[in-house]
Amino acid sequence: MAASSTLHCQRTLESAEGYLLLGMADAALRELSSIRDWGAFTLEHLKLRGEVLRSEKRHDEALAAFEQADELDPDDVSTLLGIAWCLKRLDRLDDAIETMHRAYRASPEESIVLYNIACYYSLAGDKEQALSWLGRALRMSPDLRELIPEETDFDPLRDDPDFRFVVEAPSEVNEE
Repeated sequence: MAASSTLHCQRTLESAEGYLLLGMADAALRELSSIRDWGAFTLEHLKLRGEVLRSEKRHDEALAAFEQADELDPDDVSTLLGIAWCLKRLDRLDDAIETMHRAYRASPEESIVLYNIACYYSLAGDKEQALSWLGRALRMSPDLRELIPEETDFDPLRDDPDFRFVVEAPSEVNEE
C-alpha cells in the first residue's frame, strides 16, 4: 500500500498529540492506528505511540514502540529517554543506565540526559556516579535544581551530606 499523504499524516499526528494532551489515550491510539503506512512519518508515529502507551503505564508496549523508533534513528535523545523510562519501570535499571549513556554519547550537551543518568545511578545505589552526573547536570543547567525536591529517584541520597552539598552548591558563573 502506498504511503498516506503527507498532509493526512501530519494532521493525524497533530490530532493524536491533542488527544494525548487531553488525557484521551484511547482516542490518540485510534488516530495512530488509522494509518497503515506512515512513510516519512514512521519515526514520529512510533515515538508518539510510545508516549501514549507510556501515559497509560503500558510499559512493555511503549518500550516496543520506542525500540522500533530507535532502529530508525539510534541517536534520537527523546526516543532514548523514552526507552530508559520504560526500562526503569520494568525493573531493568542496568539497561536503563546503559541507554542513558547512549543518549549522552549522542547528545552530551543535553543536561536532562545527565540529570537522568544521576537519577538512575541514585536508584542503583551508586552514590559516587549519581553525585558526579548530578553535579555536571546542575553546572550545565542550574534550573534543574527545581526538579530535585519532587524527584523520588533521589530519595536514597536525600539525607546524605554529600548530596545536600551538591544540590545546595551555588551555580558557577563564568566571568570573562
